Amino acid sequence: MNLGNCPRCGKLYQLNLRNLCPACIKEIDKQYELCSDTLRKTPGLSINELSEETGVSTKQITKFIREGRISIINAPNMSYPCEVCGTLIRENNICNDCRQRLVKDVNSVKGQGRQGPGNKSSNTYQIGEWES
Repeated sequence: MNLGNCPRCGKLYQLNLRNLCPACIKEIDKQYELCSDTLRKTPGLSINELSEETGVSTKQITKFIREGRISIINAPNMSYPCEVCGTLIRENNICNDCRQRLVKDVNSVKGQGRQGPGNKSSNTYQIGEWES
């Protein structure tokens, strides 16, 4: 039997696919039902309004959206925060500005890797240049 501590509450539990103890799984499922029922009754809520209405954290609601448990397709006011800057988005994990900045940074790092001293090819180095 594999045991572990629940990352949410710290209790010892038998490991399972959701990596949470049964009590936390039950609590999260209740939170999901509450959010789902609230959105059915009031479909135009934003994530902050849904959180205020239900008492469920925006972080947990965001997890429900990313897991596909809550769909925002027919919820025009529902969005969730970018993982980098917190700007509200409706798809992916990061906003377009952060994505563009990431691509620029990756390309910059790639470019630096190719410019070794005397480097004729990106996979060769000259050893003798470190001698004094």
